[in-house]
Amino acid sequence: MAIVTSKEMFKKAYDGGYAIGAFNVNNMEIIQGITEAAIEKHAPLILQVSKGARAYAKHAYLMKLIEAAIEDAEQTAGFDLPICVHLDHGDTFELCKSCIDGGFTSVMIDGSSKSFEDNIALTKQVVEYAHDHGVVVEGELGTLAGIEDEVNVDADNASYTRPEEVEEFVTRTGVDSLAIAIGTSHGAYKFTAAQCTRNEKGILVPPPLRFDILEEVSKRLPGFPIVLHGSSSVPQEFVKIINENGGKMPDAVGIPEEQLRQAAKGAVCKINIDSDLRLAMTASIRKYFAEHPDHFDPRQYLKPARIAIKDMVAHKLVDVLGCDGKA
Repeated sequence: MAIVTSKEMFKKAYDGGYAIGAFNVNNMEIIQGITEAAIEKHAPLILQVSKGARAYAKHAYLMKLIEAAIEDAEQTAGFDLPICVHLDHGDTFELCKSCIDGGFTSVMIDGSSKSFEDNIALTKQVVEYAHDHGVVVEGELGTLAGIEDEVNVDADNASYTRPEEVEEFVTRTGVDSLAIAIGTSHGAYKFTAAQCTRNEKGILVPPPLRFDILEEVSKRLPGFPIVLHGSSSVPQEFVKIINENGGKMPDAVGIPEEQLRQAAKGAVCKINIDSDLRLAMTASIRKYFAEHPDHFDPRQYLKPARIAIKDMVAHKLVDVLGCDGKA
């Protein structure tokens, strides 16, 4: 199967009450772990590449690795794995154009830091070029806090999506999906201690997502696919392993999985996950180094790291996104 757009994926997801996982990729082991989980669970998949990942691994390498994953699925599993390749947080028309010209089937143009009119103008420019080339576009209204790759927004500059703006934005830009801000946040430190409460184990409990905003957006845009960025859950078992093996990640906290599952049952058709991949991989590698201080072959520690990513993604596909068996 060739790389596909997310258009049909989102239609099925909206109607079926589930979401597609959009997992950020940087190297071979991450791509293998994600795609192997998707093959096992027969789940549609979005592999997304940030500006930073594209600079780190280079466009050509990532595309060839993704093509290899599709070929491997066909040859070893006899399974046509539907994969959409998406640019995460494109910040310029030129970057989006380069990804479109280079074979991406979906791009995000993030004009959320600009004025409403400037956001519309930039997004419309990308949409016109993308649609002329058979590529779909994700826009964004509202600004998420947090740090992830090239995205760095402090809490004071974060803002919730204004539901009264969404209809005009979608109509004037022609975007195919819309990322909104309802309380998710980028990175592994999504909330300060002051924003949270602590449970009986002393673990931070973040404030709930603003489902009222999501519901209002859904009413104004019936049938339209909504996207959640900054939706890693920061599993505490990974944080614990990292901290027990030389790491230092105090008070790292993410979005509760049950809230993401609730969002996926509604209008949210795409949920972005990046930090959880990094945590799974880092926890596995730190633990391996602690247990095998004499080992130095990268294959020795990257193999269990790849398995850790696969297991975590498989869990997300089934228990959070609900998209297993939907490919």
